[in-house]
Amino acid sequence: MAAHVISELSQPSPLTSALPTVETLTSKDARLEIDPASYSALYNNTPFSFQHNLHKLDLFQFESICDLADRYTGASPNDYFVTGSSPKADAAFFDTEQIVLKPVEAIRKLDEKPTRILLKRPENYDVRFRDLMNGLIQQLRALPGGLGNQPIRRIQSSIFITSAAATTALHFDPEVAFFTQIEGDKDYHAYPPDQVTEEELETFYSRGRVSIGQLDMSKLNPDQDHFFPLKAGVGFHQPQNSPHWVQTRAVRSISYSLVYETALDKQIGLTRAFNYFERKVGLHPAAPTKNPQLDGLKARAIVPVRFGLKVAHKLRHG
Repeated sequence: MAAHVISELSQPSPLTSALPTVETLTSKDARLEIDPASYSALYNNTPFSFQHNLHKLDLFQFESICDLADRYTGASPNDYFVTGSSPKADAAFFDTEQIVLKPVEAIRKLDEKPTRILLKRPENYDVRFRDLMNGLIQQLRALPGGLGNQPIRRIQSSIFITSAAATTALHFDPEVAFFTQIEGDKDYHAYPPDQVTEEELETFYSRGRVSIGQLDMSKLNPDQDHFFPLKAGVGFHQPQNSPHWVQTRAVRSISYSLVYETALDKQIGLTRAFNYFERKVGLHPAAPTKNPQLDGLKARAIVPVRFGLKVAHKLRHG
């Protein structure tokens, strides 16, 4: 597969150029080194790389990660998952072995077979992660362009703990992400969101669920593959709906991702849901953002429609 290798990291911004050099820092010392020009020009439309110091924070040292994983014992299954490696990059995302272990148990067995552990919403289990999340959002808001003062409707973070030589299959997520590598090496392939067709996005958003979207890799343009060879201290921005697949290298990998959906992102998703039903009756709706006023009307109209469909489905199927 052809790939665009991002070999030059973004230049430090004035906001984040002075990174502390001590080995272990606290969440208040966290810094993202993001080039303001890249951020302003590429935010939420093209993946781009940056540097960070999150791998030096006390809460990301391995003993601290193990302690965090232990706190998930007894947690809702919706807050974590433990699974095997995808058989290949273009496999169905959920076509993997489900490993029946608690996160802390799975960490102890990482060397036994390829395993992927996802800890969702660590900010609900350790206040330091909430402080980190809030601090990073403040840094992003301070940069020109991009997020700015847009209201955020949904926000959370995640920690990925992965065995060596494990693959995460191609998919996309319905949120903006800033992904940071904490430990080990990870090969990350990300495509611009325009590689997903409007029809595919309409179908996805019509479901009204926060989940992953699956795609046919053969339909993606290989020249649009942005390849990020991640290591500790390196991160990248992943736009909303950006197709991506991931593979770890020869050692254990730990990554941290901050994701959110703004009010505008939410409106665009609802507009696509409305457009799905327009297309079903033979119409040819305009893509979102072409007419913001019409988008707003569609977004408001689809909410009760979708609720009614869910109620009808429940009544029919129990």
